[in-house]
Amino acid sequence: MAEVQKKNSYGDDAIQQLTPRDHVRLRTSMYVGTPGDGSERDDALYVLVKEVIDNGIDEFIMGYGKSIEITLEGKRVAVRDYGRGIPLNSLDSVVSQINTGAKYNQGEDSAFDKTVGLNGVGVKAVNMLSSHFLVRSVRNGESRTVTFSQGLEVTDRRESGLTEPNGTYVEFEADSEVFGEYAFNMEYVEQIIRNYSYLNIGLTLVLNGKPYISKNGLLDLVNDTLSNEAIYSPIHITGEDIEVVITHGSGYGEAYYSFV
Repeated sequence: MAEVQKKNSYGDDAIQQLTPRDHVRLRTSMYVGTPGDGSERDDALYVLVKEVIDNGIDEFIMGYGKSIEITLEGKRVAVRDYGRGIPLNSLDSVVSQINTGAKYNQGEDSAFDKTVGLNGVGVKAVNMLSSHFLVRSVRNGESRTVTFSQGLEVTDRRESGLTEPNGTYVEFEADSEVFGEYAFNMEYVEQIIRNYSYLNIGLTLVLNGKPYISKNGLLDLVNDTLSNEAIYSPIHITGEDIEVVITHGSGYGEAYYSFV
């Protein structure tokens, strides 16, 4: 009796080894969540925006730069911070090589005490998921600009003798090969920027020319989102690495905002 040939044979030729870039593009959700088309708040498009802004937030936390400018026109996003600027010789690898960065060892003797990002993945994923990605760093009169497409380097240029303030500029356009047809919902983007302002007292975030700044942190968030008058003045508790605001209104239902 002839042996039945089984399908789906599992041999060495079935094993694949992907590059980090190919893996990010194939398993996008593992890195930035569900791609989506921008119609939902949790779509990965908004994670891409946050990943880039986070680097400017980290600079602000370290005491460098008090403003971050965000421009969103159509599908192109641009973010300019006024921090120290990414070290020029490492600029290309910091935005293109997974697990490369200055945020693994934190403390008094390191470049960062506290950061939003820790894993050395975020902005690299943005790069690999963008049809166009440009990063420009300015440090003490010197600059370097590198462009990429789908995570692959296209151009590299240096300049000197500049009077431009230090900092980093990033612009990107999410790749339609990964995200399909999509559009940013500005209401969602504005909420992201507003939340950043609540969480970073003294930081000015400018979105398409409109500034967002908070003087009282989460207390401003609660006062701005209350749908009816509070029964009592909000209780505002602050301490090292923690901030809590609680109050009650006269309406039904409840709302919690948690940032970790």
